[in-house]
Amino acid sequence: MAGTAQAPLRVALLGYGLAGRVFHAPLIAATPGLRLHAVVTRNPERRQQVRHDHPDARLVDDADLLWRTPDAVDLVVVATPNRQHVPMARAAVAAGLPVVVDKPLAPSSAQGRELVDEAARRGVPVTVFQNRRWDGDFLTARRLVEQGELGRVTRFESRFERWRPAIKPGWRELGDPDEAGGALFDLGAHLVDQAVQLFGPVSHVYAEVDRRRPGAQVDDDAFVALTHAGGVRSHLWMGAVTPQLGPRLRVLGDRAGYTTYGLDPQEAALREGGRPGTRGWGEVTPERYGQLGVDGDLRPVPTEPGRYQSFYQQVAAALRDGRPMPVDPVDAVNTVALIELAHRSSVEGAVLPVPPPAR
Repeated sequence: MAGTAQAPLRVALLGYGLAGRVFHAPLIAATPGLRLHAVVTRNPERRQQVRHDHPDARLVDDADLLWRTPDAVDLVVVATPNRQHVPMARAAVAAGLPVVVDKPLAPSSAQGRELVDEAARRGVPVTVFQNRRWDGDFLTARRLVEQGELGRVTRFESRFERWRPAIKPGWRELGDPDEAGGALFDLGAHLVDQAVQLFGPVSHVYAEVDRRRPGAQVDDDAFVALTHAGGVRSHLWMGAVTPQLGPRLRVLGDRAGYTTYGLDPQEAALREGGRPGTRGWGEVTPERYGQLGVDGDLRPVPTEPGRYQSFYQQVAAALRDGRPMPVDPVDAVNTVALIELAHRSSVEGAVLPVPPPAR
């Protein structure tokens, strides 16, 4: 049952690990018209953390309890390990509950497509948490491209690089394909989505995907080249073994380029307990502004404030007013399909054509 203007929409959050605790719970709590009603976790330490962070939220041991009483909540958010994304989302859809799924949507495009098709048949809204669409540097680059400041864009370079040479325990490091671990599924899901958002459908994929750390079961160093149907080439780097970081974004056109360094500050702020709506949220200082122009004639361009809060604001508007969800789940299916092609390209050492995207 959807909430009324007087009663906020009741949100059930599945999982309180990194995604649930750092991203989803704070953003839900900061969104007018939404209320974090329940958190599903059995982990004693995480349950204690929920009590501290969100004392009004109900603690639930098992998601099955939600499916038995679907009228008790209005929205389900799946922030579990990747292997559980599809089973949990399908259970929510079967219960008639709108659902947000953390990225990546699924370990395979086939599973993702089945989920999206089932939700469409049942008329249940589904969206995917591609929060990096609301990074400040990406929003700035998108504006510059759309305004023609760069001229005709020829090349897009984008990096999510880290220096984490030690393997940490956890499902993200497990080699089972159902875990959807590794740099391509973790970081690549953002980079591929951003590239397609900027420059449209992809015609060909080439990739180099490696395991550099001794004992690694999953890829930790990857390069992906996308040729867009419109002619732009996107070069994407991601990994955990980069001791010196390159530019976060570099967009090159026949009139000018735009280059920026450093990550959007919103994730770090959320980790430290920050919330949208506070002074300076999502802003970067002038010394971190990107540079626009050509060498010898560069000028700083103020970075637009990042706004992860827009995602859940649009979710609330979709459920109350019938507006579109913030991310079409078909986009997320196509992103997983491109990641699959990247893995295959690396194995075959070949440039691969992209089949027509899911509709």
